[in-house]
Amino acid sequence: MPETDLLLTPREAAAALGVSYATIKQWILHDKLKTMKTPGGHHRVPQSALKPLLKSSPANSRIESRERFRTVSGRNQLVGKVIEVKISGLMAKVVLAIGDQQITSIITSDAAREMQLRKGQTAAALMKSTEVMIVRV
Repeated sequence: MPETDLLLTPREAAAALGVSYATIKQWILHDKLKTMKTPGGHHRVPQSALKPLLKSSPANSRIESRERFRTVSGRNQLVGKVIEVKISGLMAKVVLAIGDQQITSIITSDAAREMQLRKGQTAAALMKSTEVMIVRV
């Protein structure tokens, strides 16, 4: 089954490229960035359209450096499905459905964007003491 291209809001695309929202809007208006429109007329940027614009930046190397932390030694992990991701300012609310239960974690919006958390994905809640962290699997 072919994998579908992830669609980003203009703000998410701006964050992924490390440019301002205004810059993304100008690129869209001047046809420098390919977008799709929702039925409501809102622009969505296919993630593949960002590849030519990505530069070799510290943000990219930071993401690549985190690859080695994919396997975590913590054993208090509950695997479930992401049912809600709400990004607001510096923070993001992530809700996982685990069986008939839900668990909520508040993480930074940067972490949620970097992990590309989306509704319907499989993720794990990693508990350590009083902290609950989200691990994308």
